Amino acid sequence: MHIKLIADRKTDVQIYPLYQKEEFIYPIRDAYRKAGHTVWFLSRSEEDRDILVVGLGERNRLDLETVRRAGGLSARKIQKEGLVSACLVRKADPGCCSFSSVTSSEWIQAWLEGWLLGLYEFNKYRTSFPLPVEVTLQIHPGDWPEMTENELQQVIRTAKIRAAGTVFARDLVNETPDYLHPDRMVEWIKARFKDIPVKVTVYRGEQLAERQMNGLLKVGAGSVYPPAMIELRYEGDASLPLISLVGKGITFDMGGMNVKSGKDISDARMDMGGAAAVAGAMDILASQRAKVNVVALIAVAENVPDAHAMLPSSIVTFPNGITVQAANTDAEGRLVLADALLHAAALGAVEAIDIATLTGNVGAALGLGIAGIWGDEAMTQRLVSIGDRNGERLWPMPLIDEYESELHSDYADLSNIGSSSLAGAITAALFIRRFVTKPMKWVHIDMAGTVQYKGDAGYSASGATGYGARLLADYVLSQHCTGTLYENGKEVLL
Repeated sequence: MHIKLIADRKTDVQIYPLYQKEEFIYPIRDAYRKAGHTVWFLSRSEEDRDILVVGLGERNRLDLETVRRAGGLSARKIQKEGLVSACLVRKADPGCCSFSSVTSSEWIQAWLEGWLLGLYEFNKYRTSFPLPVEVTLQIHPGDWPEMTENELQQVIRTAKIRAAGTVFARDLVNETPDYLHPDRMVEWIKARFKDIPVKVTVYRGEQLAERQMNGLLKVGAGSVYPPAMIELRYEGDASLPLISLVGKGITFDMGGMNVKSGKDISDARMDMGGAAAVAGAMDILASQRAKVNVVALIAVAENVPDAHAMLPSSIVTFPNGITVQAANTDAEGRLVLADALLHAAALGAVEAIDIATLTGNVGAALGLGIAGIWGDEAMTQRLVSIGDRNGERLWPMPLIDEYESELHSDYADLSNIGSSSLAGAITAALFIRRFVTKPMKWVHIDMAGTVQYKGDAGYSASGATGYGARLLADYVLSQHCTGTLYENGKEVLL
């Protein structure tokens, strides 16, 4: 993650972001100035430098996600060519971000986040794959006269922290289940937060039983690796109201006794994308030493069949008195989230956000580029606005009370799966809502579609996206950042 402030443009390549219908030193058709397009101009002598032009589209329609994707695309293009240094060149016109809602500091931070995330690849197990080259990006302070060097350094530091938290989430999701089982996940998270001010508490075995976390115990009963509830507490300002982030951490979802089938079910290792998002968010907040009060709850288990595994039709009793018939053991995520949400209320959280790769149904509704969100209207609006700016988009979904009848069970208070094949994401959210203790406010995010890309896109390589880490961190900051107010996801200094 080499980024330098230096008054020198002697690099392998110079990067020119370019808007449509604006002058450039070489002729370029407008078609190549659209967002997502690049053009190379190769040097003809030792004195010249290669130039990479990156299209940003129309200036007056610019948004931060366009900038972020341009940064990631540039990084991958340059790395692919085997070049080791690049300089981001801003035109002399200080109105770089005029006619848009993007400030200069936001622009450069978005570019740097995209650049750093665009260089990410998960090659741990590819023995014949050449190691990617390290690419250093240089920023010329004179290109940003409206910002001091200290301000630029702070932007660089923030971008690095946010990228590192997202990369942490990506690494967790991409890892294989033979390595990342529940025990290893506990060890990994403990190690990650060892040297930063986060208190890590792990509940297992009798500790789970004492707290009646029966959903987690039942779901993890078939695995040789016992389930765990990981509690991460960060008190940047303990006087503030407590926000809880809840993540589903099924390290491999074989479906339990309702065994999944298919030619390739390796994506079942990614059923802990919500847990990774929560862990990444905590990494960002604690590394920034943010003045917030937040607890993360990560419900970790492996949902595999075994002689001890939960059988379909088993009854699970929760500490709020609700009984649930596990009609399908492949609908396990909502059972472990129920435990975590009840625990969040017991800790005194005033707000809770649960995030999970919960249903394939949400992907059918919204595709792979946007997650669904249900729950408190004000929380939802703020999260949607934040997601629009940081690229981790959300779409508000309804909680239709009438649909709750589909969760009827003849043997318990609820069934863990709806009786209809329709609206599965909505009935899942309705199920989870039954475990939210008032007056705690709550939203549920179903990120099953956004957990991975099937191919390189924007600033994400094929594989885990790290979705949710920046979204959750930004939400917590928007609520409690001292000296700063966030309106519609945008920072306003007080």
